Amino acid sequence: MPWFVWLLAAAALGAAEFFTLTLVFGLLAGAALVAAVVAGLGIGILGQLVALAAAAAAGLVILRPIALRHMAQPPITREGSDALIGNRAEVVQEVTADRGLIKLSGEEWSARALDESLVIPVGALVDVMEIEGATAIVYPRALLP
Repeated sequence: MPWFVWLLAAAALGAAEFFTLTLVFGLLAGAALVAAVVAGLGIGILGQLVALAAAAAAGLVILRPIALRHMAQPPITREGSDALIGNRAEVVQEVTADRGLIKLSGEEWSARALDESLVIPVGALVDVMEIEGATAIVYPRALLP
């Protein structure tokens, strides 16, 4: 019943991965599952250890760097107020460095000018450069390069 011991080892390593989130213990748990399959096929302890070592090495050397690179990438879609950055809006009430009102995605938002020296008149089109809380920081489209 050595396959059962490998399954217990895989479960323990999987639990350790759950608490650490390093991807190391999870890959070792996968390697222990490979060793359990090899043991289930009736191959001796030396074959099981070779299978464990090969699967662990492949996981740690090949799969882990790929997974870490993938996890480090930003999400493809923006959500919430971040999705509004870069959108066009129309000035409803004159926008200055301190206050203003724009119509953005069908809703009225409080706004401030990105450049503190600008006064953006009513009716002008602006681009949303960033969102701070419930205030859109805008810049006139006419002045963009």
